Amino acid sequence: MERESSRHKLFSRRAAFLVGGKLALLGVIGGRMYYLQVLERDQYQMLAEENRINLRLLPPPRGRILDRFGDELAKNRQNFRVVLIPEQTSDVGKTVRRLGEIVEIQDHQLRRIGRDLKRQRRFMPLTLVENLTWEQFASVNVKLPDLPGVQPDVGETRYYPYGDSLAHVVGYVSAVSEQDLTGDPLLELPGFRIGKNGIEKVYDVGLRGKAGNSRVEVNAYGRVIRELQRQDGQPGDDLVLTIDVGLQQAASRRLAGESASAVVMDVHNGEVLAMVSSPSYDPNAFNLGFSAKSWKALVENPRNPLTNKTIAGQYPPGSTFKMLVALAALESGVITPEHRTFCNGSTKLGRHRFHCWKWRYGGHGWTNLYEAIEQSCDIFFYDIAKKVGVEQIAEMARKFGLGERLDIDLVGQRAGLVPNKAWKLATTGVPWQTGETLITGIGQGYLLTTPLQLAVMTARLSNGGFAVQPRLVRDKAAASTGEFAEPPTSPPSLGISSSSLNAVLKGMRMVVHGRHGTARGARLEDGVKMAGKTGTAQVRRITKAERASGVRKAEEKPWEERAHGLFVAYAPADRPRYALSLVIEHGGSGAKAALVARDIMAEVLARDPLRRPAIGRLASRPPADGQG
Repeated sequence: MERESSRHKLFSRRAAFLVGGKLALLGVIGGRMYYLQVLERDQYQMLAEENRINLRLLPPPRGRILDRFGDELAKNRQNFRVVLIPEQTSDVGKTVRRLGEIVEIQDHQLRRIGRDLKRQRRFMPLTLVENLTWEQFASVNVKLPDLPGVQPDVGETRYYPYGDSLAHVVGYVSAVSEQDLTGDPLLELPGFRIGKNGIEKVYDVGLRGKAGNSRVEVNAYGRVIRELQRQDGQPGDDLVLTIDVGLQQAASRRLAGESASAVVMDVHNGEVLAMVSSPSYDPNAFNLGFSAKSWKALVENPRNPLTNKTIAGQYPPGSTFKMLVALAALESGVITPEHRTFCNGSTKLGRHRFHCWKWRYGGHGWTNLYEAIEQSCDIFFYDIAKKVGVEQIAEMARKFGLGERLDIDLVGQRAGLVPNKAWKLATTGVPWQTGETLITGIGQGYLLTTPLQLAVMTARLSNGGFAVQPRLVRDKAAASTGEFAEPPTSPPSLGISSSSLNAVLKGMRMVVHGRHGTARGARLEDGVKMAGKTGTAQVRRITKAERASGVRKAEEKPWEERAHGLFVAYAPADRPRYALSLVIEHGGSGAKAALVARDIMAEVLARDPLRRPAIGRLASRPPADGQG
């Protein structure tokens, strides 16, 4: 009986311990549940929401680029594309191969996918193919169950309706490279493009806009069930250029087939109306992608279609430089406009003989300043260059914008070169020679200029000697504020006397309208007078033996040995409004370049873009008195 009672007590104690343990365990569990469900409720609710709700960035529409009259030079259009979320597929390579059975994926695209896969995070969308046709896009949608991680998407792509005629000005957009990443998540979006050249690059941040976002509900496999909320991005700012696209196209057509460049600008406010570099390229190809063959053809083309020759091409100015030599001599008091020099075809300095271009015909005889500019007499300018010296010539050249980078919104601009004694000694260790001053006096030797610099030089000559700067964007401030920026109302004076300027301008009018003018064949047909100056810049020295045997005609030489043909001009001659510079690489002569320039200037005057109403506040302001 006692034993049975003892067993009963033992069982009761064990039962009590067991029940107590269970109660304690239940208490712990209940406490934990209270902690998780009540105290930590907000945190776990947020984590659960993050598994169910995805927040995705939405790329903003890129701002448009417009010409001065509102024509679209760069715009956006619909882009059917396919993206991949790498973490949602176990085998990316297999998925890509399956997609390749539906739409073509080229080798360069596969290489790009491989690079992006290594540098992007696996949860970020990766662009596989884009710019699909509707039929291709529909085929991908039908076969989505066999393509894990693949998502069809409709975005926007950049489009340049005027193609190669504006490629060097507007530039292009292209895929973001690893060097472009700055931590901005916008740059990691699939298919996102940034400006890589031209205006697209300079104003890229303002044109991009600000990203939007979309909250979507997804299932356990990451598939989108529905969109819960969307906040569209802020479009990029539109940008208005000074370019007249009609004039730009006309100039492009006139330069077709040449390796050449031309710039047309307003002589008073510096607005660039046309800026053509030929040959060019299709900027849309940078967005769509190049084949290896087409890229190689571009890169290896000896006429350099990828280079913007208007700002990066550097050429001896030849005789277009003679106006500045004349100004240096006039302003220093070394000569007057009536100063006369006798040209018999050559002149001697020490043991060296320097020739005039007319040496085979006995020279120009006695010439004054006006006639020397009209007929481009080299002997006259050898003489006055020696009298005035290279230092004053260099100082005058810099006043007119040569030898420096100009204030214009493009990348890749080169400064050219205006040599002097200090430069040569520092560069070569050899003192300056008097013969080099003579060669500089006719725009040869070490001198290098760009077509844009020559246009600015011509504008400053014809506007009364004011330091106008070239302008390519009418609304610089619009990229951040949406307001139009006013150009300087009165550029600073260069301090050149009107008598000196008038003497030089008279000579430039005689170049086209004088009886012996080197560009007398380039007169305009509508009665408006154009003033200008031809230039023929040698690319190699003519040897004594070649002179003795006779210089071959330009067309008989290999293309790369022919002289560059240059022409600078302004019109109307009696009331200047437009300045033009033209360089035809290995074009043979300045007289031939003048014929091309005449056709472009005729188009300028026929369109008269400064008289037509342009968009923006600048259009409503009438031109100042005396400025056309």
